[in-house]
Amino acid sequence: MSPHQPKARVPHHHKHHVTGTTNIVTDGDTYTNVDGRQIHRPVHLASKPVSASAKCGDGSYSFSAHRRGTCSHHGGVAVWY
Repeated sequence: MSPHQPKARVPHHHKHHVTGTTNIVTDGDTYTNVDGRQIHRPVHLASKPVSASAKCGDGSYSFSAHRRGTCSHHGGVAVWY
């Protein structure tokens, strides 16, 4: 893949699971937010990741930097952190 080609997009309905015992997510599954920053997509984990900003209604953890749209494809926000 050329460095100038955009990263393939993961469909919003994709349920991403990260395995392991750490609560730091480092797998690189990100999107570009409205500020142009790379933000990790929501993940399903057994415990809250260090940098999670919200827990979604479907049980995934969000890393969104803004409230608008957070967990919009994951059952809405259940808890804000």
